Amino acid sequence: MKAENGHSSAAPAPEVDSGIVISSRVRLARNVKSFAFPGWLKKADRLKLLETIQPAVADLSCMRPAKVSVAMETLTPLDKQLLVEKHLISREHAAKNAGSGLVVNGDESLSVMINEEDHIRLQALRPGFHLLEAWDAADKLDTALEDKLEFSFSSSLGYLTACPTNVGTGMRASAMLHLPGLVLGEQINQVIKSVNQLGLAVRGLYGEGTEALGNLFQISNQTTLGESERQILDRLVKVVRQLTELENNARHKLIQEKGRMLADQVGRSYGIVLHSYSISSKEALNLLSLLRLAADLALLPSTLKPKLDTLLISTQPAHLQQASQKKLGAEERDAFRADLLREKLKGIAEPAMRKLHL
Repeated sequence: MKAENGHSSAAPAPEVDSGIVISSRVRLARNVKSFAFPGWLKKADRLKLLETIQPAVADLSCMRPAKVSVAMETLTPLDKQLLVEKHLISREHAAKNAGSGLVVNGDESLSVMINEEDHIRLQALRPGFHLLEAWDAADKLDTALEDKLEFSFSSSLGYLTACPTNVGTGMRASAMLHLPGLVLGEQINQVIKSVNQLGLAVRGLYGEGTEALGNLFQISNQTTLGESERQILDRLVKVVRQLTELENNARHKLIQEKGRMLADQVGRSYGIVLHSYSISSKEALNLLSLLRLAADLALLPSTLKPKLDTLLISTQPAHLQQASQKKLGAEERDAFRADLLREKLKGIAEPAMRKLHL
């Protein structure tokens, strides 16, 4: 990474993984010098860029052996939706065809979209509250790629991007937070307003323009110009810590003041996932969110959390389609989802409601 963009080797204080932060992501936007941005490229130039960038990415040591290295036009709609549900590509990239591509490393911790909004969108994804680890991985990938390709860069502005809001560092850092306490305590709207006033964006499960299903919220920086990577990360880490504290306080308040309401929400969720025969995708996310909250509060075993986190992804439409190995209609999918939840969660003990002092 070029030194002129204000990057400092000093790092923010380490994060503490509370379980409230589900995942951390750092994404960098880059463009190859002397080529127009993807939206202005002719098909021949898009194909030329793809043929240049894709092997350069796939050949990097951190990407070998690549789990996925393809042109988008070769993927089926199901393949694309699976990648969206895993947060490896955007919904916009899923709509791309000729001249766009994707490279994903073996454990899916690194991915590179080619000819999305920018020529290159590289991403590092980590479970839990590990923004600094994600940043380090993204920075190393960026540096290795910059040795092979000449990026569009201005000594005064930084990296040049298709959207002006990405000019500068080209970095979007984000954390996915599970905030059921703030939602149930009816504090979430005020919290979102406060976060926005700090120059950070709050989005839903799949990013911009999506709903915050399952009480999951993405918190990310909104600006990239005029700030170094360290400043952006420092601010985001600080706000995520504050949100974690607010969420913990909200959960404590629910236990103290609204224990019966909390018991009712958790009890209903427990009953539905174990005894229903048709559950929609949206309902499943919300039910699993409440069971995840119960596990965090020791109403259910904490060992249940990894399974619940996996189910948040595996009960999404494309994952169910893949697991069934046949095409499912909407009703069939809801039935299959309910069967999967009953099977995966059978045998778990009833929530220990006595801890709520009802």
